[in-house]
Amino acid sequence: MSALARLDRARRLLDSGPSPALPGQTVIATDPPLAVLSLFSGIGGLELGLERAGMRTVGQVEINPYCQRVLAHHWPEVPRHDDVRTTLAWWDSQPRPGVDVVAGGFPCQPFSLAGKRLGTTDERWMWPAMADVVRRLRPRYVVLENVGDLVRDADAFGWILGDLADCGFDAVWAVLSAPQFGAPHAARKRLYLVAHPPRLHGTQRNRLDQGRDRRSPLTTGGLPGLPLAARRESAQAWLATQPDVDLLVDGLPGRVDQLAAYGNAVLPVAGEHIGHLIVADAHTNP
Repeated sequence: MSALARLDRARRLLDSGPSPALPGQTVIATDPPLAVLSLFSGIGGLELGLERAGMRTVGQVEINPYCQRVLAHHWPEVPRHDDVRTTLAWWDSQPRPGVDVVAGGFPCQPFSLAGKRLGTTDERWMWPAMADVVRRLRPRYVVLENVGDLVRDADAFGWILGDLADCGFDAVWAVLSAPQFGAPHAARKRLYLVAHPPRLHGTQRNRLDQGRDRRSPLTTGGLPGLPLAARRESAQAWLATQPDVDLLVDGLPGRVDQLAAYGNAVLPVAGEHIGHLIVADAHTNP
């Protein structure tokens, strides 16, 4: 398989599921579209989902060379950088657009069951670098994805919530699995966190969709996945886009860098679901 075909395969594996709206959701546009700066971009799963919700990607930061090639192939017009720790110097090096959303999932190895679980003492604990970007650029929203076990590390998760609070954000989160977003395959449960302004004109915020109890999931601690009927419809759409034979037989190369990139990728359908909630909130509360 050629290098170009492998890059197309990476996008094909991600770019499945319904678009531009998930079942039961209404596309709401903002003018201009919300601008996303993606950190720890991987092969672009999170920003792909946010774009399908109506946002636009204005920058990507990713250190892995293979992932960089995938990003360059599918987002040739988007500026890229290779190190989150020096993002601010890169961003300030020339005129840039304003950033509405900072999104990313820093390395999960410090908290993964498959690792040594060193937490904040691990050299791959990269939240402080992401927090520096949030402090300087002052986005309206922050989207964070990581392994579900991050919430069990009180020091790390408390550090994240404390930094977000210091920046003027409220935050809600949930640990969700792929089937909750309509992806019909087994997957590790992932943490999704959305940080947003807690108040608007002095009143308590109650937007970003309503749960079944008619309370906002972003003020009551929940971030629900798709309703059951929407999950079935999304699963059918997902399966309709997949190859007719097993992915490995169909040509997926057995190279470690590519397999790691696919395995670490954020489900676009999760980013799309969260993106629709954020876009609706931004439209209502400009």
